[in-house]
Amino acid sequence: MDSVLLFKCLADETRLRSLLLIQRESELCVCELTTALNESQPKISRHLAQLRSCGLLQDRREGIWVFYQLHPDLPRWVVELIDLLAREHETYLQPNLANLKNMGERPQRRRTCCPA
Repeated sequence: MDSVLLFKCLADETRLRSLLLIQRESELCVCELTTALNESQPKISRHLAQLRSCGLLQDRREGIWVFYQLHPDLPRWVVELIDLLAREHETYLQPNLANLKNMGERPQRRRTCCPA
């Protein structure tokens, strides 16, 4: 992975927060991220597409819903960098994590946010 491209991808606050939330939760769908970040679906989807094109995320479809997770083939140094950012930015993510928590736990959240 090209380090300049990586840092360009992470230079946007929405992309950084999205990546760190996905890293923390293992997998999130677009609707969970729109609630967590209090942003519109088109904006979140655009930023997720950029993270995917940078090679940081992969997606999985479940019906009409798209779920994102860290790409499993990331170089070790990228995974370590993301882990370090997540640890160092715990308070940075607190408002977003509180928004996710208000949605309920994952099974309840998925039923509310991503009905089949």
